Amino acid sequence: MLKIYYLFITFFFLLSMAKAQDTTSKQIEIVYAGTLTIDNDKYPGATIFNSDEERKVQFRHQGMDIWCDVAILYQKTNQVKAFGDVFIQQGDSLKMNSNFIEYNGDTKIAIAKENVKLRNEKMTLETQELFFDRNTQQAYYLNYGKIFDDENVLTSKEGRYFVTPKKSQFTTQVKITNANFEVNSLTLDYYHTTGHIYMFGPTTITGKDYVAYGERGFYDSKIEQGYFMDRARIDYDNKILTGDSLYFNKFKSFASGTNNIIIRDTINKTLVKGHYGEIYKAQDSMYITKKAIVISEVEKGKDSLYIHAKRIMVTGKTGARIIRAYPNARIFRTDMQGKCDSIHSSQLTGLTKLIGNPVVWSGKSQMTGDHIHILANTQTEKLDSLKVFDNAFLIEKDSLGTGFNQVKGKILKGKFQENRLNNVNLYQNTEVIYYAYNDQQQLVGINKSKCSQIRVNFDENQQISEVIFYTNVDGSIYPEDKISKKELLLANFNWRGDEMIQSKEDIFPEEEKNIQLVPIRGIKSEEIDLIEEKLQPKVEN
Repeated sequence: MLKIYYLFITFFFLLSMAKAQDTTSKQIEIVYAGTLTIDNDKYPGATIFNSDEERKVQFRHQGMDIWCDVAILYQKTNQVKAFGDVFIQQGDSLKMNSNFIEYNGDTKIAIAKENVKLRNEKMTLETQELFFDRNTQQAYYLNYGKIFDDENVLTSKEGRYFVTPKKSQFTTQVKITNANFEVNSLTLDYYHTTGHIYMFGPTTITGKDYVAYGERGFYDSKIEQGYFMDRARIDYDNKILTGDSLYFNKFKSFASGTNNIIIRDTINKTLVKGHYGEIYKAQDSMYITKKAIVISEVEKGKDSLYIHAKRIMVTGKTGARIIRAYPNARIFRTDMQGKCDSIHSSQLTGLTKLIGNPVVWSGKSQMTGDHIHILANTQTEKLDSLKVFDNAFLIEKDSLGTGFNQVKGKILKGKFQENRLNNVNLYQNTEVIYYAYNDQQQLVGINKSKCSQIRVNFDENQQISEVIFYTNVDGSIYPEDKISKKELLLANFNWRGDEMIQSKEDIFPEEEKNIQLVPIRGIKSEEIDLIEEKLQPKVEN
């Protein structure tokens, strides 16, 4: 009886001392306990508190309350161990349940174990072991945990939750599951109020009709919108978009990129490059500028076709795509090159139009006119024919001399064989100046004639091998010394050989070859909390 009386006297003494303490006291306060015992053999220097039928054991420390079934209090070290249906509350919103907790009043660090569940407004964190540092207001786990709010479920091997900015930080094996997408990452920050994701390591976001990848960037999980940097890539609308910096907006069906942009269209066998590009899914279109180029594989294993202009637009569904390139448009293949103000190319008809001061080179031959059309086979995509309308003019520099072979007429029609120009026919008011050689490559004379139609055949080296005259031929072959230099050039002669595109690299004009790119900075990690803090009131309101 004396022992029990002593215990109760001790209990009420401790309880009265705890209530007398200031709320700012470093000592853990005893708010309520049903009974208490002391077992120095098992818990030396500690007091054991038990709940009763009326209430649970309750402790308080600097604004945080702990409730449990059984608690062991070490007053000298200012520590408490709580067992059985443990519940913690800090302020109005932060709450935590677990089977066990150990709390140190001096360090203000709590360790919760077994079925841990931390809640802060709409956020819930679940794990089997959680460390909570009240000094920094951070909770973290090291061996897998799950965090979820109204829209997303986040899992990771290691994670940290920041109470004040309501931010989760993950460093290992991160996965975010949403009804519309899934995120897999190595390192990222997630803000629960805004739903914003900031990526700091390899991250893949897989939506219902897109896949986005980046090793640094931002993503708004509520509206599926974001930007990606460092090896950024977006698989979207059967196209693969890569670049230094990429932007994506799911609900606007839009993606764009800046610096070193590449858009791969595997279905249409095209590659689009530049330093700024856009994809519009709803319109089946893409736009690219700043050293823009479209590369089309004309035939498997053969040379590709290159189209360049300051701006390029590609529109239409597969099989009906249209390429518009303007201004200062250029086209290149090893066996054909061209320049004009703009290019219009239709996949459905196989027709490519060179518009505005057009010129085409095939081998050593230059062809000009008011309008030039190039037709390809829509099935094989091989070059089929060439047409020049109005003021057609064909010029070839004489390979053995200094003169020029010239043929002109109103209309020119050419035929390709295995993607090489095989022959051309000129119609209406045709004229020719042609340097004729014998088998010993000696100049026989210069043929200067007029007729109603002329056919020009080309050899394997894309040089004029034969000129054939049809009906009403008026002219003759003149010795070189019997014809003046002025007569050696047909009216409107304009040799543009210095403009010829010699290689695919030369398809770019000089001012675009060394274009200066604007550096991509992105958001610095130390700026993010400030940005989110400014957004916080707007979201809450």
